[in-house]
Amino acid sequence: MSTMGEVFSELVGQDRAVETLRRAVDGRRHAMTHAWLFVGPPGSGRSNAAKAFAAALQCPRGGCGECEECRTSLSAAHPDVTLLRTEQLSIGVAETRALVGRANMVPVKGRYQIVIVEDADRITERGADALLKGLEEPEPATVWLLCAPSADDVIVTIRSRCRTVRLVTPSDEAVTELLIQRDGISPALAAHAARAAQGHIGRARMLARHDEARIRRREILSLPGRLTSVTACLDAAENLVSSAADEAQQATAEVDARERSALEEALGVGTRGIRVRSAQAALKDLEDQQKLRVKRLQRDALDRVLTELTGYYRDVLAVQTAPEVALVNADLADEIAPVAHRSTPEQTVRALDAILEARTALEGNVAPQLALEAMLLGVSLAARS
Repeated sequence: MSTMGEVFSELVGQDRAVETLRRAVDGRRHAMTHAWLFVGPPGSGRSNAAKAFAAALQCPRGGCGECEECRTSLSAAHPDVTLLRTEQLSIGVAETRALVGRANMVPVKGRYQIVIVEDADRITERGADALLKGLEEPEPATVWLLCAPSADDVIVTIRSRCRTVRLVTPSDEAVTELLIQRDGISPALAAHAARAAQGHIGRARMLARHDEARIRRREILSLPGRLTSVTACLDAAENLVSSAADEAQQATAEVDARERSALEEALGVGTRGIRVRSAQAALKDLEDQQKLRVKRLQRDALDRVLTELTGYYRDVLAVQTAPEVALVNADLADEIAPVAHRSTPEQTVRALDAILEARTALEGNVAPQLALEAMLLGVSLAARS
């Protein structure tokens, strides 16, 4: 029996999933397989679970968390642990074929050749066809660890060949304790961040550690009270989209410059004899990929706006229909109560429907400006109807 535990210590509230992974690492009968699919809501720790599992599989002590095998696996520095973390909107066939090639290699150092794909739901159909061969004809020491929000988000031919590990939204209490113990956050601030993040550990940590994140959240939650006219709705939508774009640009500016510099050096830009046309094509391809990354990060920022507004109107509905239910935004209770009292549950549900429609529109690649204008106009109309 292994002394497992340390590498899984930060998977808060995931006892059932951890037990499944422990059984596989311990080599219990029928517990191990070559392909796994980690699914769960945002912030539940899908990729952290996959990395912890990889470390435990490579560790001679089953996941001590202290040896070189554990440390390098968790940091994606282990020569036999490959991590694909994409900032693009999709994972294409070329990337997937490269992963399959990597997976077929004999382990250099560890017990397994492990490939982790953080966003398996972004694999294209052609990419899935390439991955399928790797899953159907795996090398004996190969282990695939795929991550996605839900099994339905993964192409059926892929998910049918994986064992699914389901993660759940951790409780506020579990996230609070993690922030206190791991990050040294004060109990009051940790509890506030955990409740506001609604079980999203990464978001909770951001709110707990950064003043600007808390200020940004407060600005978003003040939006409903400012949607007093069509002009106000359109201006608010423009500001949200612009702010999300700025956030994405700031997040990628440094890495964009570094990538371009590295490519120019590799191509020999500025040196004699370089084929200008081929260099320009390569640089153009890089620019296109970088634009896709910015687009994805902008969508992620807008998704956080929708999540905050959903929590706000959820609280309004709770005050209207179930006052005994704890509020997500308990710090705004004095502002939420008047909104709840001067509107009806039906109006609140219409506002929530408008937010849901915006999320669906963004997922369908509707222009962000149009999606947010429609949402804010819908929210404003719901309040007056």
